[in-house]
Amino acid sequence: MPLPTDIQFSIIFYAIIAGILTGAMFDLYRIIRGNINVKVIIVIEDILFWVLAAMIVFAFLLYKNYAFLGPYVYVFMLISLAVYIKFISESVIKAEVIILNMIIKVSRILFKNLIYPFKVIFYNLTGKNN
Repeated sequence: MPLPTDIQFSIIFYAIIAGILTGAMFDLYRIIRGNINVKVIIVIEDILFWVLAAMIVFAFLLYKNYAFLGPYVYVFMLISLAVYIKFISESVIKAEVIILNMIIKVSRILFKNLIYPFKVIFYNLTGKNN
């Protein structure tokens, strides 16, 4: 029995969103990975990334369209991933780098402010004055 049209559009829409989500995760992975030259580490990281990405996309599709994974779902995911990488990826990488730098900066400031009272107590207990 064919699916109603609204459900088919919903499945296609969530397949496109899953492709874009995969592209965004891949951009974040490329930023975090950096420039590693050891091939064995690259292969292991790539395998782990794609296993994690597959689990996240499957959980997303399971939640949104009950994991109806017809062939056209994969086609639309690949098309949206290719369009994302070709046209959107560069600007998202710039935004992700800015966001990651802000998160690192804020966490570093918070850590230094939270650790300061313990440094003062430690230096007063040990008799060191800096």
